[in-house]
Amino acid sequence: MPNTGGVPAERLTDLDRHVGEDGKLVNWSGAVRTSIRLDLLGSIDARHGRLDDAGQDGN
Repeated sequence: MPNTGGVPAERLTDLDRHVGEDGKLVNWSGAVRTSIRLDLLGSIDARHGRLDDAGQDGN
């Protein structure tokens, strides 16, 4: 089994769909950075009450 650095399998599967020729991102490092940024932005939005009950922004 490869070393995933503690990244949950479901996250890796989701990222894998977005990497490569048919994906939005060119490589895994870009996918991981984007995922981390989105998580951080979600945390910030939650602290400021900008998420609805489904965890999505109100826009």
